[in-house]
Amino acid sequence: MPGKQVFLNRSHFIASGFFLAITSILLCGSSLLADEKTPAKESKQSEKTSPEKKEVIEKNPFPNRPAAPSLDGGKEWLNTSGEITLKDLRGKVVLIDFWTYCCINCMHVLPDLAYLEKKYPNELVVIGCHSAKFENEKDTDNIRRAIQRYEIKHPVINDSNMTVWRKYGVRAWPSMVLIDPEGKYCGHLSGEGNREILVKVLDQLIAYHRAKGTLDETPFQFELESAKLKPTPLKFPGKLLADVPHQRLFISDSNHNRIVITSLDGKLIDVIGSGQIGKKDGDYKTASFDHPQGMALVGNTLYVADTENHMIRTVDLSKKEVQTLAGTGEQARHRSPGGKLRELALNSPWALAEINGVLYICMAGPHQIWSHKLGSDQIGVYAGSGREDITNGSLEASAFAQTSDITVDGDLFYVVDSEGSAVRKVDTKQKNVTTIAGTSDLERGRSLFEFGDKDGIGEKSRLQHPLGVLYDKGRLFVADTYNHKLKTIDLKTNEVKTFLGTGKDGAALNPVEFSEPSGLALAGDRLFVADTNNHRICVVNLKDNKVSEFKIQGLSPPSPPKKTDNSFAATGKQSLTVPPQKLAANSPLKISVVPKLPAEFKLSPLAPAKFSFKSDTDAQGTVLKGKAKVAGDQIVIELPALKNQEGTYLLNLRFGYCRDGVGGLCKQHTAQWKIPIQIEANGKTKQIALALDLSKD
Repeated sequence: MPGKQVFLNRSHFIASGFFLAITSILLCGSSLLADEKTPAKESKQSEKTSPEKKEVIEKNPFPNRPAAPSLDGGKEWLNTSGEITLKDLRGKVVLIDFWTYCCINCMHVLPDLAYLEKKYPNELVVIGCHSAKFENEKDTDNIRRAIQRYEIKHPVINDSNMTVWRKYGVRAWPSMVLIDPEGKYCGHLSGEGNREILVKVLDQLIAYHRAKGTLDETPFQFELESAKLKPTPLKFPGKLLADVPHQRLFISDSNHNRIVITSLDGKLIDVIGSGQIGKKDGDYKTASFDHPQGMALVGNTLYVADTENHMIRTVDLSKKEVQTLAGTGEQARHRSPGGKLRELALNSPWALAEINGVLYICMAGPHQIWSHKLGSDQIGVYAGSGREDITNGSLEASAFAQTSDITVDGDLFYVVDSEGSAVRKVDTKQKNVTTIAGTSDLERGRSLFEFGDKDGIGEKSRLQHPLGVLYDKGRLFVADTYNHKLKTIDLKTNEVKTFLGTGKDGAALNPVEFSEPSGLALAGDRLFVADTNNHRICVVNLKDNKVSEFKIQGLSPPSPPKKTDNSFAATGKQSLTVPPQKLAANSPLKISVVPKLPAEFKLSPLAPAKFSFKSDTDAQGTVLKGKAKVAGDQIVIELPALKNQEGTYLLNLRFGYCRDGVGGLCKQHTAQWKIPIQIEANGKTKQIALALDLSKD
């Protein structure tokens, strides 16, 4: 995207009323501005701390910062049950990620955010602020599906009017803003590849506020959009490949991390990959991928763009084995002219095609076309300067913008540049690049923002983030993804026409509606379409242009990965003591917990409660686990009659409480009680009431 860079210059922050301290941190190393003094109030606070904490307190890494602007102004919140304010987040380090879901650089940031969320689960809250580039991206439902597709696990604001974007003076995707636990603006970082910088900064900031006592390490819980997805045989399918001689269709079942092989009439032939995210080589059941996309078939070898592994994989369809052809499994952080296959890091390979023994690769990350002569040990840049733009010319001087699909016509191939909403032609004989649909060669990268939904000749036409292209007898089919349409291009006249789709995001078949279609394949008179957000493949009968859904017999979603349930791990706090309880014999036991919660918070059924109950004295005793009931202001646990006449029992309870019971912010708490129990034959008590004071949390 225009303006993407590792750092925005300091003048930008002065102009927007802020300045970037993170640059100074890099210059000062781990000292984090050690020569700067904190305000008097903070120094006074440090006198109350131990000597080992005093050194940290006196060195606030971000002293004298202004209060951060509010998060108000978004259209809607996602991945949470309601709006969240900075007041709600007081006590947490907050990292705001400004992104737009079309952007490959924004996609590259997501693994770093997931890493930070795992590393700092109780100290850091990430908030995604989706400030859209394309019109289609302003729609809340489309953002919801992008959140599901990218498996994002933090709250996201639909900032469709760019209100929050303007408040924070953001100028490029992706950008991140850091806010400290006291609600103060710390700094602004732009671009990708900043994980190590952020870890250094977060370690210092967390240590300072933990010592000062201003860090709240209460776990938070959010209502994720992923929970709303029902299991389907396909999950966000990406690309398609038809093998007519062998009557096969290959499907990149991208969010199931596998390749599905079916017959052209819908009979399941095989599944390549375990379905779990990984980069293992091996047989079909043990091999793993990470959101694969485009494919190319050469003989009986299937080449796969293993996009989020930043690798190219090969599948020997005879031996049923998966191997790694190129890439290290890590994303390339710098542009490179090329190198040895297994020694060179790649950057988001998205689509593949073969011409005369050469494999051409849409390398979306650096906005280039790469190539590999099959049988050699080298891979490298074929076309594109690496600048993100739509410019024509020689292979070296031309520029692309997030190359996303490729199709072959003899010695020519065609590419869709999704960020430039353009279709390009690359001539391998003349060694040049031209644009056949959409704009090009506009000043200052303006071609990246010339998009729409307009039929017409060449540069007069408009597309919106197309992801699929397919050659057929003098014409191209184009998956005009964000317009939810299929279009055609007459290669003699470069005339672009709408072929199918109403332009409305939907799932109807008559008239046909698509939802961000992204992959195309042709077998005779049948055009196969990956209708990505509808989790389905559609088939167009080109004789009458009627559309039907392609059903795959016997295909089911992969088994979900095993999850470690640490619900009842030790809390790290001392067990709460309970007076001895005398209970009735042979009677079920009910335990009720009535927590005293902070102001504006209530128990919520949206935050499920779980418990474990076991004997503290009988190591071999049965551990009872289950879900507790949330009833009004109390949590109720129902247990069967206890067998031991007396003993001490440990009750672990994990539950959530939300602002007003339904608010966007839900906190988690785990408590443990040590309960001495004695069973009496004539006892009448069948219930234990426990109190818990969380009002100051």
